[in-house]
Amino acid sequence: MDPFQMVVVIVAIVFGTKAWRDHMRFKQMRANDRASDAEFDRMTQEVARLKERVRVLEKIVTDSDKHLSEEISRLA
Repeated sequence: MDPFQMVVVIVAIVFGTKAWRDHMRFKQMRANDRASDAEFDRMTQEVARLKERVRVLEKIVTDSDKHLSEEISRLA
């Protein structure tokens, strides 16, 4: 093998290895993004649930006692 061919093979190996590492890093980032999306969806649902609870608590705090007791009586 002449020196020129050896240099070409070494350069090809180096670039092939770099491309493989970049590919693996990209796959890992995509997997992390999917996990982040699932976490974001879970947090969005939790925020919506908490907002509903706050609405109920605000209603309880701001309503008059008579109106609130009437609603409780209807539920029971």
